[in-house]
Formats: sequence, C-alpha cells, structure tokens
Amino acid sequence: MRDAVIVDAVRTPVGRRNGSLAGIHPADLSAHVLSALADRTGIDPSIVDDVVWGCVGQVGDQANNIGRSGVLAAGWPTTVPSTTVDRQCGSSQQALHFAAAGVVSGQYDVAVAGGVESMSRVPMGSSRQSGQPFGRTVLDRFGVDTFNQGVGAEMIAEKWGLSRAHVDAFAASSHEKAAAAADSGAFTGQIAVLPGVLDVDEGIRRGTTVDTLASLKPSFKEDGVIHAGNASQISDGSGALLITTGERARQLGLTPIARIHTAVLAGDDPVTMLTAPIPATAKALAKSGLSIADIGAFEVNEAFAPVPLAWLAETGADPGRLNPLGGAIAVGHPLGGSGAVLATRLVHHMRDNGIRYGLQTMCEGGGMANATIFELL
Repeated sequence: MRDAVIVDAVRTPVGRRNGSLAGIHPADLSAHVLSALADRTGIDPSIVDDVVWGCVGQVGDQANNIGRSGVLAAGWPTTVPSTTVDRQCGSSQQALHFAAAGVVSGQYDVAVAGGVESMSRVPMGSSRQSGQPFGRTVLDRFGVDTFNQGVGAEMIAEKWGLSRAHVDAFAASSHEKAAAAADSGAFTGQIAVLPGVLDVDEGIRRGTTVDTLASLKPSFKEDGVIHAGNASQISDGSGALLITTGERARQLGLTPIARIHTAVLAGDDPVTMLTAPIPATAKALAKSGLSIADIGAFEVNEAFAPVPLAWLAETGADPGRLNPLGGAIAVGHPLGGSGAVLATRLVHHMRDNGIRYGLQTMCEGGGMANATIFELL
C-alpha cells in the first residue's frame, strides 16, 4: 500500500505586518521556500507532479493562482503545475492533505504542499470588500448579521470560563516559549533566511507578562477578554513541504522526516466558529487508533488564546505538550501559509526530540478544522 511521507519542510521567518517582509511579493515569498526545498533535498524540480498551495486572500498580489506564480518565480520548469486552495486559515494544511491524498492514490509520485500570505500587501478581508459573501439565507439561518471570529473567541471564553488573567497568562507563555525556542536554535534547521532582510521570527515580544498585557483594551466586547495581545498577529510568511511515497524517497536517495499518518476534517457551529479543532482531534484519534496520551506534541493554532485553552480542557491533553515552541500569538499567523508553517515547526520538533507522534489542528473561517497526525520515521 502506498504511503505519504514528508521528505523535508521549510518556512520563511514570519514577518510582522508592514515589517521586514512587506516589500516582498507573495510570489517571491513562495519562490523562496520552493527554492530552499529543492536546494535542501537536491531534487530536480521537474519531477514534481503538482504544487498544492494555500492562500486566503486570493486578490490583488495574490490573485490568478499564486501557487503557479510562485513556481514560475522560483525558476522551476514550466512543466510543473500548481493549484491554489482556500480553506481559510487551514488552507496550507488542506494543501498538505490534498498532496498526501494524491500521493497515496497514485495520482502523484512527488508533490509539494505549502502556502503563503502577505497580509501587509493583501489586507485581511480584501476578498470580501465588495459584496456579501455569506448571503441572507445563511445569515438568517443562524440569526446573525455577520460572522465574526473575535466575537466567537469571546463566546468560547465565556462558555469555558476563561478569565482575562487566564488568557493573558497563556499569551505571555506563548512569547516566552517562542523566545526560548529561538534562543536554543530550535528554529534554525527549519527557517530559510532571507539574507539582509529577515532571519528570525519578527513578532516575538520578549518580556511579555500578564501585567504588560493588562493595559490593552478589549477589541470585540466592552467587558470582554480578547485584545490584540492574546490574539494571533497579522503576518507575512510562507512554508513548503516535499511529499512523496516511502518507496520513491528511497529511489531518490532521500530520508523522510515523518509519515502523514492520519488526515481528517470537521465542521462545527459557524457562529462560535473556532471550536472545530475539538471534534477534528477526536475524529483524528478515532481514525488513527491512537489515544491523546500517545501524542507527544500538539500544534493547535493560536488564533485567539481561548481556542487552544478550550481544546485543552475538552481533550485532556498534557498542557506541557501543547505548542511547545510558542504559537501564533508570539510568532504570527500568515493565514494561508500557517498550516505549512505549523507542520514545519512540528515535524522538525518531533525529529529534534525523538517524538513518535505529533498532531496539528487549526480553526478555520466558517466553523471548520483540519487535523493531521504525523509519525516520525
């Protein structure tokens, strides 16, 4: 039976909005990680059957199939195709699922999965500035005038009894863990630096504490708990993973990092919107035959602090295994690139620490989530 393995995974450092990466076109950010992937593995790009690329804001600089533009910007042969997918924040995690499915089914022998988002150049929400993307029928069904992730995060905090101090402590911990990971060199082997531009994740704020966050005003509710300091940062970045079968990897003389063990999806209430990682995780564990205790590391995207905290409460996972390198609150969340960034962080962490199983999940617009279990090879 065919399998799908990750030969290598690489990402850019994540840049702040209007920061060091703002001047780089998203096609060139994509090309940077594609080129790094080819250089690191030594593959001839002409053998790649498809490049499956995630991106949310597919307008402006990210329009017209940004994945294909990235392939061409990388100087790869014109024979290498690409497609761009949108599953909101999980777009490049979905790209990974599609690439793995293509490899397992035999439609692909070698594929690249990844994604990009330049939120400096294509601001969040650009694709819905004109028109109503939901339609009155959908809004009436759920009794709302719009869907809002920040409001959903407040609903989660209220439902799970998460206080301002609780979510701020989680946010401060994210910065602390990310800073420690950067200082220890944990990110060195996974980041394709941009010489003279950026070589480290730009959003980490050292010394962040509950006290320093206390001065920030709630963003979505007057007496709420969500503010800019305990939400994911608006960011620029890209990541890419090389996917093939174990047999083809051996033929190419390559040693894979991990196998894509299980890949699932789940949907949940679109008003609360951010809770689907909970059923997605349950579904992944049931499908894999593994227990929560079998998983040695978790990457649960920190869209807002209540998301991983509610996930933790419902799954009973070991808090010490959750986002061990920090998360999007500290490092940033370049939407369509985040799934690939998280997967890159996770599989390198697994290899560096001899962790057999890792699980990644992230909430997505519309009340969805991907969940992926990786097995170290």
